[in-house]
Formats: sequence, structure tokens, C-alpha cells
Amino acid sequence: MKSLDTVTTVETGNSLQRDRILINGAVPTTGEGLRARVVIDKLRELAGDKTRVRVESRNANVKGKGLGFSASGFAALGLATSQALGLSLEPRELSEIVRLGAGSASRSLMGGFSIWYANRKGHSYAERLASASSIRLRTLIVPIPSAIKTDRAHADVLTSPFFRARLAYLRGVLRRMKRAIGRKDVSEICRLAEMDTLNLHAITMTGQQETILVSPLSIRIMVEVRRLREEDRVPVWYSLDTGPSVFINTTPKSASKVERRIRKLADKVIPSDPGGPAEIISHHLF
Repeated sequence: MKSLDTVTTVETGNSLQRDRILINGAVPTTGEGLRARVVIDKLRELAGDKTRVRVESRNANVKGKGLGFSASGFAALGLATSQALGLSLEPRELSEIVRLGAGSASRSLMGGFSIWYANRKGHSYAERLASASSIRLRTLIVPIPSAIKTDRAHADVLTSPFFRARLAYLRGVLRRMKRAIGRKDVSEICRLAEMDTLNLHAITMTGQQETILVSPLSIRIMVEVRRLREEDRVPVWYSLDTGPSVFINTTPKSASKVERRIRKLADKVIPSDPGGPAEIISHHLF
């Protein structure tokens, strides 16, 4: 999402006594730091350079779970580190590396409407199917905090009795989504995203830990979106990642009406266009 950006600055130099990493002004947790170093170390290996790095990364000042900051963060980290090390990697090759930190980072790196191939001839990478500006889609984001660790949810879905059924379902729905993106069919893109949300959360709730990621506010917004669509005939759908935050997908023409209705339920609503690919900018954090 364009409104949920991450800015990352990376500096290399043997004058540094050790790698230094800050995320939103704080030292990352042990797990976060290890994931970051997996990406950094792989890039150092490709560059044949063991130099240490200084990294500072800041996400948009939005508090909520399931907003995709791991995806944007690792995409930004990969691009900034590769540039700092003097590497000139093709986007596809770099997408294989950033997904070591977060699988969805491969799509964030490409931007727009992208697909991540888990295993294609032995490679796992992302491919952009359409640019961010080529499809007339507007998203209203309702950030909702949660203390649930999404890593736990990701692991627990493997224990759901419906996990294999989801894998079979995905093969068909991905083909339909690719066709919808090719046709620039906003309604079908959004409808499929909503359907997948329900499918995804069904397996998080039926794993051994019975992880419920949605909140009461999430449910109220989902119900209101359906009411807008079914009673008022507004082209609007919802989608959620592994968290309670809600993405409300609609057309630019209908966005204002949808936003007015959702603001009656939520204190914070962030309008956004689809995000573009990761890019090098002139603004630095240090």
C-alpha cells in the first residue's frame, strides 16, 4: 500500500565494530535481528564482502497488526543493502533473497499487483503482473492493534485439518486472480481477495492453538462493508492479512462514500492507492 511505506538507509564500512540495526528507533528483537541478518548475510556473500553494516529503518507512523510492514521492511532492506554493497541484481534475483526475511517481501519489492511463486523450477521469486497505476483501485485501511504474534499463526495453520484443502483451493483461485488482473477487473480482484480472507482465517482458527486474529472492530467493519455492497449497491469488499487490520477495497468513485460510513465505526481510516516497487530515494535516515 502506498500509504504504508518503509524508508531504510544502509551504510557499509569496516570502521564499524559490528552490525548496527535499528527499526523505528529501537534495537530489534532477537528474532527480528536474525531475520534481517539472513538477508544481509546472503547479500554480503554474493558481493564477496564481509563489511559490517549500519541499518536504520522506519515504517509509516501507523499502529496496527497485519499491515504488511514485514513485507515492505524486508523489501527496503534488501534493495538498500544491495546498493550499499555495490550489487546490481535483477529484481527477480533480489526478490528471491528478500523472501528469506519475509515471503511477502518478494511481492513488495516488485510492487503493483504481483505474484510470489513458492517453487518454480527450483526457484522462489515474485513477478509483477500489473503496475500499481494500471488498475483503478482505492483502498481504505483501518489499522487495528493486536498482541498476537503472527509468526505463531503462520506456524499453527499447518496443524489445521483444512490446510491441505486450502492448498488445493489456492491453485484454482490464483488462476482466476491472474485472469482478473490481466483484464483489470476491479470487482473480480476485490471479490477474490475477500473470499481468500475468509479461507485464510478459517485455517488460523482451526489450528491446534485456535488463533483468532480478527477483533470485534474487524467484524463490525466486515459486516458494514457487506451491508454497503448488498443494500446500497456500492462496489466494495474487505480483505485482511494475518491480523485484525482491515483493508477495504473499492473504486476511486465510491471511496468517499465508503470512507464516510467506515469513519462512523473507526477512529482512524487511511486512504491509499496500490504501492509501487521498492526504489532508491534521496531521503536518508542518517
